[in-house]
Amino acid sequence: DLAEGKKLRSLTIPASKILRYLGPRKYTHTNLKTEPTVGYAIGLAWTEMGGEVLPVEVVPMPGKAKLTLTGSLGDVMQESATAALSYVRNRAATFGLKPDFFENLELHVHIPEGAVPKDGPSAGVTLLTALLSSLTSIPVRTDIAMTGEITLTGDVLPIGGLNEKLLAAKRLGVTKIVLPERNRKDLQDLAPELLDGLQLNFVKNVNDVLTLVMTKSPLTATKAKLPSSTGARIAR
Repeated sequence: DLAEGKKLRSLTIPASKILRYLGPRKYTHTNLKTEPTVGYAIGLAWTEMGGEVLPVEVVPMPGKAKLTLTGSLGDVMQESATAALSYVRNRAATFGLKPDFFENLELHVHIPEGAVPKDGPSAGVTLLTALLSSLTSIPVRTDIAMTGEITLTGDVLPIGGLNEKLLAAKRLGVTKIVLPERNRKDLQDLAPELLDGLQLNFVKNVNDVLTLVMTKSPLTATKAKLPSSTGARIAR
């Protein structure tokens, strides 16, 4: 009828009947923890479903220098986990760990939901944070999400899909975000409505990230807190 130019009658479906007409949800978001948790960090990623809030879980157990990765992780994300572990091992003494801590240890990294394929380097900061938290028993804040690629020297590199990632965070009510400093320029391409209400904290290196997201710095005994001005941008 539409192709023939005929006028169609509008139809309004109340929210209470959406499930009746469309059926059950095909996809639901992973529930996020609400209290600071050891071995748990919240990241932002881009998947085939679009932008997603991505919790990363790490559990240490007795073993023989093994890193187990589950959750349908692609090659690049697996490499990010390996890089994160190498960074921690190379700086073990800095974090109060024994140089050979990994010799009799297995680290299991899991990223729900297991059926959803995930890839890309931007989970590097999240993987590193969750790994270090599991090894030091320092909880990670769950009111803040992060994204950024890491290098073996601790630099935080820019990421893509910023618009989609911020949309995902805002959709779940996560308003404090850690972003690479080199993504600051990309804000000019985003809608003001998207930035409204978000607190964006820009970082240059891994130490900046850990200071923001861990309840206590793994480098000192100082309690971590969000900066009031330097290194942070408060959107409206």
